[in-house]
Amino acid sequence: MKLIKAYIRPLLLEEIYTELRLKGFSGITVFKGEGAGQYSDPNHLHGSLDFPAMHSQVVKIEIAAPESGVATIIDIIQQTASTGSRGDGIIFVFPIEQAVRIRDGGEGSEILQ
Repeated sequence: MKLIKAYIRPLLLEEIYTELRLKGFSGITVFKGEGAGQYSDPNHLHGSLDFPAMHSQVVKIEIAAPESGVATIIDIIQQTASTGSRGDGIIFVFPIEQAVRIRDGGEGSEILQ
């Protein structure tokens, strides 16, 4: 199993989520945040009292998936989130060492279904 973390533009979340669900990937977690990086879109940077540095609004999506679904998920996110501009985001993939369902102690990739 793998954990996919994608940082995207907030306006594209609904479209990405819809595409993921159409392909059978419905178990996602979404976080709203702010961030700065070398690829921030200079046209959408802003400052705030909480974060004095110039930064952009961002949404982080996390999806646990069997290894067989990783390429599809990455492709959906990359194709849907790409505007061709700086600040489109980034995708990270991490190995999952263990997964346990809290309700009944089920383990492994079958708990994702």
